[in-house]
Amino acid sequence: MTGPESALGTVRAVAFDVFGTTVDWRTGVAEQVSAVARRCGADLDGGAFADEWRAMYLPSMRRVNAGERPWAYLDTLHRESLDELLERHGVGAAFDDAARAELVRAWHRLPAWDDAAEGLARLRGKYVVAALSNGGFALLTSLVKAAGLPFDCILSAELARRYKPDPQPYLTAAQLLDVAPGELLMVAAHGWDLAGARGAGLPTAFVARPAEKGPAGAADRAEDVPSDVAAANFTDLARQLGCP
Repeated sequence: MTGPESALGTVRAVAFDVFGTTVDWRTGVAEQVSAVARRCGADLDGGAFADEWRAMYLPSMRRVNAGERPWAYLDTLHRESLDELLERHGVGAAFDDAARAELVRAWHRLPAWDDAAEGLARLRGKYVVAALSNGGFALLTSLVKAAGLPFDCILSAELARRYKPDPQPYLTAAQLLDVAPGELLMVAAHGWDLAGARGAGLPTAFVARPAEKGPAGAADRAEDVPSDVAAANFTDLARQLGCP
């Protein structure tokens, strides 16, 4: 890992992953699953269900990228995974279409990590700051608005019709921001995302989110993820990038 002064001197814009990096998906989804399940009279552990649902996230997008199915909006993939999970848990009959749609929209309403808004605001003083996520454009718009996150713009994988870690979402983001790939810093709490960004020619920053996967989960760690800079949170990243 090299220092930010040597690797990031040409950076003009900073793109942030959203689920897990900027917002706490597990807490938000688990609480909403528990609430809807209680209302439907189903016995579900919200945290465990959220973990299983998230585990289906990358495989479902991988099938799209591999051409095994046509492009599908993330809400569609989440709904298909949800339907499968409810049947797996033997509670499918308890959830009507309205309840299932409400659960899919849980991914539109997630709490930001405590440092996210402040760190983004500080970084905006020096850089263009964008959300770059596999979430759909409408999903991200709702999420960013509800969480009060001060992004300059939203760049959904929907615009590239490919999902990260395919190179196209990263390259499309750079193109839309009118910067070279080497001028766009990708920030994420996940090694797979940063590996995809590196493969597309972007510099990378790892931000630790040790609580992302809950008390029993194993979040990615800086020492295991190659990156140009590693930070404890968004405000630490802002400090390292010279944003007071």
